[in-house]
Amino acid sequence: MALTGDYKLISTEDMLQGHAELCIHAYGFVKSMALKCAIELGIPGAIHGNGGGASLGELATIIALPLSRLPRLRRLMRVLTVSGVFSVEHQQPDDSVGCAVAVYGLTSASRLLVGDGETSSGLSSLVSLMVDPNLTAPFSGMSAWFMDDEQPRSFFEMHHGEDMWDMAAREAALSRTIGDGMTDDSRFVVEVILREGRARDVFSGVRSMVDVGGGTGTIAKAIAAAFPHVECSVLDLPHVVAEAPADGEVRFIAGDMFDHIPPADAVLLKSVMHDWRDDECVKILRRCKEAIPTREAGGKVIIINMVVGSEKSKGNSTKKEEAQALYDLFLMAFEGGEREEHEWEKIFLEAGFSGYNIIPALGIRSIIEVYP
Repeated sequence: MALTGDYKLISTEDMLQGHAELCIHAYGFVKSMALKCAIELGIPGAIHGNGGGASLGELATIIALPLSRLPRLRRLMRVLTVSGVFSVEHQQPDDSVGCAVAVYGLTSASRLLVGDGETSSGLSSLVSLMVDPNLTAPFSGMSAWFMDDEQPRSFFEMHHGEDMWDMAAREAALSRTIGDGMTDDSRFVVEVILREGRARDVFSGVRSMVDVGGGTGTIAKAIAAAFPHVECSVLDLPHVVAEAPADGEVRFIAGDMFDHIPPADAVLLKSVMHDWRDDECVKILRRCKEAIPTREAGGKVIIINMVVGSEKSKGNSTKKEEAQALYDLFLMAFEGGEREEHEWEKIFLEAGFSGYNIIPALGIRSIIEVYP
């Protein structure tokens, strides 16, 4: 059969390379589901608990896998090693099978999936939220949503018939998944903040802080413990505050950020702004401006979110750029989205703020100090 069209314009090598790349993109969901499976089976914790390395047989024993499933586990681990979730540390001889067997180890990514067994699950709950079927299924109808100019609804709502928050209010399991995932993320963020000097400096001179949308106080409690001079409060909706532990470390206030934000030197907005449209963000920031003192008196808003494209001028930034782009599109399912610097600046100016400072200290995210 003769080649037709654009095939004539590319070499055989490029055709085969392109085919391999298309397979990787098309089967990308398999990688996500393999990661989900590994978390549910407890593989990261099994490797960690076995001294940082485990063979297939050892993994099967630790996670109580039927031996008949060993060939399937080998294929799962092959996907997760070639994609960089786990590593093959070395090959060790095994007389029982007559050949060397692979010993699997943790990478910088899978180490983050290992919890301390008591207070934290690492980031496994956050990843489980990202790949939850309720959140992934709507993407199959994304093209129809692009072409639908009739209703300004999200394609999550187009698929499920309700928005995510209404579904979570109705389904306790989804509500727990969201809450656990956000708690994981807050623990991760505050751990980086307390390690990173540039991030810690954000709280220098701050005497009081209100964490808007702070849930059960994960970040506020950590800030209060690390900076005893900072009086910390959490503002969230009444049903969220009702679930917060009354341990006296921070003050919990039930309310709506669109109506009122309690006064403080600083207002913290962590992973809040990306859930709202520009006009809604302006309203939130105007409420923040009412709550804080002047810039000269130390007033500021502290935003933790992405500044899309902030890594482009830096070396080895491809992974961060891809992560930012993927997460932005993920948020589009719920009518949310991340912003580039010029988009942030427009919102800040419209809300009446005089300036801002971006601190790229959180990997794919940044800390933005916004001044009245």
